[in-house]
Amino acid sequence: MSFEFIKKLPTPDEIREQYAVPAKLAKLKEERDAQIREVITGESDKFLVIIGPCSADNEDAVIDYVTRLAKVNEKVKDRLILIPRIYTNKPRTTGEGYKGIVHQPDPEKKPDFLAGLIAMRHMHIRAIAESGLTAADEMLYPENWRYVSDILSYVAIGARSVEDQQHRLTVSGFDVPAGMKNPTSGDFSVMLNSVYAAQHAHSFIYRGWEVNTTGNPLAHTVLRGAVNKYGRSLPNYHYEDLNLLLEKYNERDLQNPACVIDANHNNSNKQFAQQIRIVKEVLHSRRLNPDIHGLVKGVMIESYIEEGCQKVGGGIYGKSITDPCLGWADSERLIYDIADLC
Repeated sequence: MSFEFIKKLPTPDEIREQYAVPAKLAKLKEERDAQIREVITGESDKFLVIIGPCSADNEDAVIDYVTRLAKVNEKVKDRLILIPRIYTNKPRTTGEGYKGIVHQPDPEKKPDFLAGLIAMRHMHIRAIAESGLTAADEMLYPENWRYVSDILSYVAIGARSVEDQQHRLTVSGFDVPAGMKNPTSGDFSVMLNSVYAAQHAHSFIYRGWEVNTTGNPLAHTVLRGAVNKYGRSLPNYHYEDLNLLLEKYNERDLQNPACVIDANHNNSNKQFAQQIRIVKEVLHSRRLNPDIHGLVKGVMIESYIEEGCQKVGGGIYGKSITDPCLGWADSERLIYDIADLC
């Protein structure tokens, strides 16, 4: 009744055929996927650093950032696996504001979803080609997964999505790691129930098909802080929080216990510079306790070329138009510190 159907979009198969991943890059992704998988399963003691802009709003700036990251990766790849954040969908608490490149390829123009899907694939494929790094993105819309399933090596499920049935079931069909964030309430049980659901087989309706999945043993937890009833941020990256999560994991029959710490959002109260201190505290906790060392497999950091953020149309190259980010100089220094402390 109140839906206006504008135009039918190409199917994922049509988009993937038209904007295909070259065989050389597909092989590279396969190798990267295996390396990241081994961290989650505990076969590798490397540490994941999922780092990049809050939202990938400008292709040239994102590629500039990712190629810088690739040079750093060469120096730390014996200890770290750097996974660039190329987030093309941006969740909005009230539904207002820039929702990512899939909605608006040009943040200053009206939504164009066909152009957005093409821009998203073009940017991801170009990033792999120019950096040799495969990326992480957030799955905001489960029905869009197959538009990106051949180009992503890591997927995050956000705090507002983690309780949603369709998100959980869709993750159960992934063959790459999926980080299930704690909900905004901070409830560990909700997050762990989401991991349990994602790790098991399911039958459900997906994009008009009846489908079966086999479960994703690489689904794991992400701690991103919480919000109390007064709207105040409650961090959950401290030693006691990690111990509690370890206890909760031990109470459940889950495969590959693993956790990634999101250093921004409610863990930092969006004070982007605090990410440096938070990451170092997490690494200190890993050194203090071998069990925590085994559980915590990586960190997430919001970082761009210029620090802070600006409004849409601000015109500063490489500066976030959503949440504030660390600048490049601080980010590079932090990566080297992580490598030294791991």
